[in-house]
Amino acid sequence: MKPEVIIIGGSAGAFDVILSILKQLDKSIDVPIIIVLHRLKNTISSFETILQMNTHYSVKEIEDKDKMEKGFLYTAPANYHLLLEEDLTFSLDVSEPINYSRPSIDVSFESFSTILKEKCLAILLSGSNEDGAFGLKTIAKNNGKTIIQDSNEAEFAKMPKAAKNICDKHQELNTTNIVKILNDEFR
Repeated sequence: MKPEVIIIGGSAGAFDVILSILKQLDKSIDVPIIIVLHRLKNTISSFETILQMNTHYSVKEIEDKDKMEKGFLYTAPANYHLLLEEDLTFSLDVSEPINYSRPSIDVSFESFSTILKEKCLAILLSGSNEDGAFGLKTIAKNNGKTIIQDSNEAEFAKMPKAAKNICDKHQELNTTNIVKILNDEFR
């Protein structure tokens, strides 16, 4: 079954990898792409502007109850957990941080997996804590496709290593091969 969403999680060291992936994606890929990146709260960010300058997708920071649509690149806002509802709308939550993070990659991965099951393709990139590991394991259990950044390439390897240590179903790939898999998957 072809995935219906690409969800990418990352923290320290992930931003440049995200840009590299987005720049190389085939323009025919029109599934929604969701970016859950640990960001500083209460600071003005040019994250979406930089993404828009480096991709052909329409970039949008998610607002509560936005409907997930094809052809968009969505970003989780700082200081909110991102959830997906049954009707494929986004929900923002301000419950306690998980792994010191809000948005929590685990929360988003688990939520998307609960709704979309095997239709998720999730990628966990560089980061300096273990957020995302359990959520990625949930996606793998639901037969979604899971990829972790090669820990030898990751600027901060703790996040991909944590995912690898708790589940052996993930593909561990460098950035070049992540792009290749994505482009091949959606051709």
